[in-house]
Amino acid sequence: LLARWRREDEEARAIRREKADWEFIEKQPTRIREALKCFIECGDRYVAAKLAGLKLEEFDELRRRAKIPVVV
Repeated sequence: LLARWRREDEEARAIRREKADWEFIEKQPTRIREALKCFIECGDRYVAAKLAGLKLEEFDELRRRAKIPVVV
């Protein structure tokens, strides 16, 4: 079961990495850029929004502009 969860996490991470607009991400201020990268790696919108210093809704708007999908 644990191996399955790890595999699913890695697949979700790979999808987020592949779909992300890296050009947009790299143009962002440091705090925003690192929060977007954090979301790509961990998939946790709440943690990433906190790192960015944004409300969840504001972070989600940036996430959409960066073309990073939420993988369920």
